Amino acid sequence: MKLSSLVTLLFAVATLTPLACKSSKPTSENTDAVDSSRLCRVTFNGDSAMNYARAQCDFGPRTPNSAALKKCGDYIVGRFKALGLTVTEQRTTVTGWDGKQLGCRNIIAAFHPERKDRVVIAAHYDSRPWAEKDADSSRHHTPVMAADDGASGVAVLLEVARHLAELNPKIGVDLVCFDAEDYGAPYWAPENKRDDESTFCLGSQYWSKQLAADYKPRYGILLDMVGGKDNRFYFEGFSLRYAQPVVTKVWDAARLAGAGDYFVQESGGFITDDHLPMNNIGGIPTIDVIAFTPDTGFPTHWHTTGDTMDKLSPNTLRAVGQTLLQVLSEEK
Repeated sequence: MKLSSLVTLLFAVATLTPLACKSSKPTSENTDAVDSSRLCRVTFNGDSAMNYARAQCDFGPRTPNSAALKKCGDYIVGRFKALGLTVTEQRTTVTGWDGKQLGCRNIIAAFHPERKDRVVIAAHYDSRPWAEKDADSSRHHTPVMAADDGASGVAVLLEVARHLAELNPKIGVDLVCFDAEDYGAPYWAPENKRDDESTFCLGSQYWSKQLAADYKPRYGILLDMVGGKDNRFYFEGFSLRYAQPVVTKVWDAARLAGAGDYFVQESGGFITDDHLPMNNIGGIPTIDVIAFTPDTGFPTHWHTTGDTMDKLSPNTLRAVGQTLLQVLSEEK
């Protein structure tokens, strides 16, 4: 993912809804007492999610066309199947900004695939091939381990999957792991490619173009960088534009889940991420739960060699995962 261009930012600011102007206090400080009758009784395990993230990182950086990415994809497929979900692998070849042909393998795990009423929750599992934000310029061509920017989101999906049978939501759930999200053009790319935001999110672009005409999920939730110790989640601008009711739903669920301190009621940035193809091509109202603050931007380990397991916290993973379980438990 990347911060969207200034032109897009200015346009998006003009279209923001009133929700973007709410108090900057965390949700948990801006609400009345929690209605205990609404609380999800299933508990997300942050330590288990940490293990799922570690298992992905043990393969090494999962860059496009690498053996590590293939092994990681096999691992994800195996875990979803072991947890009883119906798994579909969507394979294609996409073209990178540099003309390179990239094998692309999106993984879709369905809970109750026969149900028409569905929710989709997604993350990407590939790693950035270049640590171009590293303070040491000699490392700019080094692949990123992507513990937070990749593995954390998939780890939450896997742990959510582990609880779906117990939770038994009234709707179908699709857990989607996108490939080729982070192959977007780096600063040394030709000038006509550097600001081309379509060079990112190649897997989700393909997935969104292949959707069946009758596939109409109620909404989508994208997870990106959801494990860092100090990560906080602000209202992402495009999420407000395309899916404000979903933002409200998720931030309210975070309050109920005891995660209000992580889900801050203040506007963040406008991020080019997999939720844009899901909205613009797939027509699914989708939000992005992503670590980005209006003051400091992305976490300091973003697109650096420092995006490693020591940056993650089971507490952050649990805050996000418990919020998702709360959301799903309230679907009727």
